[in-house]
Amino acid sequence: MLAELQNVTKYYQQPGSSVRNQVLSEISLQIAENERIAIVGPSGSGKSTLLNILGTLDQPSSGKVLLNGDLIEIMPETKLAEIRNTLIGFVFQMHHLLPQLTLFENVMLPHLPHKDKTKLAAAAKERALKLIDRVGLSGQMHQYPSQLSVGECQRTAIIRALINKPQLLLADEPTGSLDASNAEKLAALLAELNREQNVAMVIVTHSMELAAKMDKIYLLREGRLVISK
Repeated sequence: MLAELQNVTKYYQQPGSSVRNQVLSEISLQIAENERIAIVGPSGSGKSTLLNILGTLDQPSSGKVLLNGDLIEIMPETKLAEIRNTLIGFVFQMHHLLPQLTLFENVMLPHLPHKDKTKLAAAAKERALKLIDRVGLSGQMHQYPSQLSVGECQRTAIIRALINKPQLLLADEPTGSLDASNAEKLAALLAELNREQNVAMVIVTHSMELAAKMDKIYLLREGRLVISK
């Protein structure tokens, strides 16, 4: 199994207070290679928290998180940082492109921590160029985010997340900032990239159109996760 949550509970507690705000309750979820999963639910139901725990950006209060069968709770932060840069790709509602970098430079950004600057750099550049062409942005490669449309920025964010060949792509409301037409195009692109890049996807979304393109749909409500497709 590529990733797995076992009875994950998450709560937040204010310092000096005995009151606990429970966000997730006994969540169990398995993600297989190349699988596409959508998580839907009302605002404030804990969808982003669940995604952050899967991506090792947050830790559960109890329960276990496994990636490729390994427990993340026993991993040092250096190992977790490596996992976030190689095993996992992240896409958020706002693209978070660096305004001072061109489209191409933003795409290459996750590759910078790699120590090998020769063969790996050449391979990453070739992959970047192919991905940029794949999503129809070759003509904008040297433009800055301020010169791109919102849809173009979001496509750039997706290929940036794929540059290091992750096994798992986590997307938090990736179509939330787009109009209906661009949202539909991006949803179709994500489904196509899942097949082409052999990457599993977990997508948090309010869009049932996007969710319908996934293999499974889970509903998160009142801290509990139930499958609805």
